[in-house]
Amino acid sequence: MSHAAESSSLTIPLHIGYIVDGNRRWAKKHGIPKYEGHLAGYNALKDVVIESVEAGVKFVSVYVFSTENWKRDTDEVRYLMKLVHRLMTKDLKELIDRDIRALFIGSRAELGADIVEAIEKAEEASAHCSRGTAVVCLNYGGQREIVEATKAIIDAGVKTEQITEESFAKYLYAPEVPAVDVVVRTSGEHRLSNFMLWRAAYSEFIFIDKYWPDMRPEDVHEIIKEYNNRQRRFGN
Repeated sequence: MSHAAESSSLTIPLHIGYIVDGNRRWAKKHGIPKYEGHLAGYNALKDVVIESVEAGVKFVSVYVFSTENWKRDTDEVRYLMKLVHRLMTKDLKELIDRDIRALFIGSRAELGADIVEAIEKAEEASAHCSRGTAVVCLNYGGQREIVEATKAIIDAGVKTEQITEESFAKYLYAPEVPAVDVVVRTSGEHRLSNFMLWRAAYSEFIFIDKYWPDMRPEDVHEIIKEYNNRQRRFGN
């Protein structure tokens, strides 16, 4: 059975969130520099995002750089930002050609002017795309997102009695991005690491032992099948 025929009989999650983990350990395992691991991870990232949208997933979030990642080696951070810039410029056409919108969430305070400019241009250039949205979590932290939403509510003068879960969610980064149906983390680690804390309240979790650079398009279909084996109760 083809992946397309197989997927047609399954419930497709509206939103999959991928915690990209294991690039450096993959490089160490293969005896190559860290940047080679990040490059391999980047190539896998594009394949997984595209395959997820091809399978019918409307929102695909990828956690590529957290607010804590600035603590890493300066050269490593610089290389990661080069890859992000490449996605937003040289490789953006791959997404647009597949009708995939690029959306970046996270704080832009610490980002360089060239990165911020590239983000704005990428979002504008892909705004018309409607098949799916690639949500790139860059300089992102779930706790910071909630804090910044709280500040925005205060600045807007919203009265306390008007604050509900629904109204609060409107002040998150990119409020059009829905709750995460399933969070996928690679490299055998079993934690959220500050990813989508608000949107992951009722997410299913799938933990994969392989390092991120070893992810392949066929893994997307295994994830969707596993998602269909879960019974989502939402507190019931």
